[in-house]
Amino acid sequence: MSSNSNNPFLNNKAFTSSKTEVHEATIIGHEQTMTIAGTMNKSLILFLLLTAAAMITWWMANNGQSPMVPMIGGAVMGLILVIIAAFKPQLSGYLAPGYAVFEGLFIGGISAIFEIKYPGIVTQAVGATLVTFAVCLGLYRFKIVQVTERFKSIIIASTLAIGTYYIISWLISLFTSFTPVHHGNSMWSIGISVFVIVIAAMNLFLDFDQIEEGTKRRMPKYMEWYSAMGLIITLVWLYIEFLRLLSKLNSRD
Repeated sequence: MSSNSNNPFLNNKAFTSSKTEVHEATIIGHEQTMTIAGTMNKSLILFLLLTAAAMITWWMANNGQSPMVPMIGGAVMGLILVIIAAFKPQLSGYLAPGYAVFEGLFIGGISAIFEIKYPGIVTQAVGATLVTFAVCLGLYRFKIVQVTERFKSIIIASTLAIGTYYIISWLISLFTSFTPVHHGNSMWSIGISVFVIVIAAMNLFLDFDQIEEGTKRRMPKYMEWYSAMGLIITLVWLYIEFLRLLSKLNSRD
């Protein structure tokens, strides 16, 4: 079964190239290969690192200090580590924790900014993200949702379309007075946010499927960090989209 994912850390090329590193005639112990339990444990470690780092910029914003510098720096450094890991997955054991820390600085700052304007929104967004993750994991675990090739194609195409739209609208707004449709709190804007959240949630199924496939193929142990990093990227995207949706709904009150 071939696997594919739009997530840069769970792409087919990385998993295929990693597979070739394990010679068929080599007997590899369980402790040397990727496991689902190992990937989930590392995902938890990254989540805790992200949360701890987020507390820094959260504290700054709530104590009258500007979190913009660590926020922007964290976002930029996180992106750089994402790109490096995409080409050097064998370094994921070092890059994944670094990504979690830098991304945490960004998440903490932006969360505090939203919370100051809309009290209680962060708790709602975190809860919605965790519930969505749990529901998707349960649906995948009990095979209620089947990750077929057609399913993958639809989700990947939708994700690419969203990314393209965001980039184009951002570039146009830089040089013109154009206001993207997804800005503001109109019903169209809210509808777009709901659609994006659904696609982000669907990406979790692709992530789960790719992790399971990596385990079946007995990928090297470092792929646990690589896969965990990819899962965190999807969760961060989902969380930010929930923040955006909830802020739109709150602004209509």
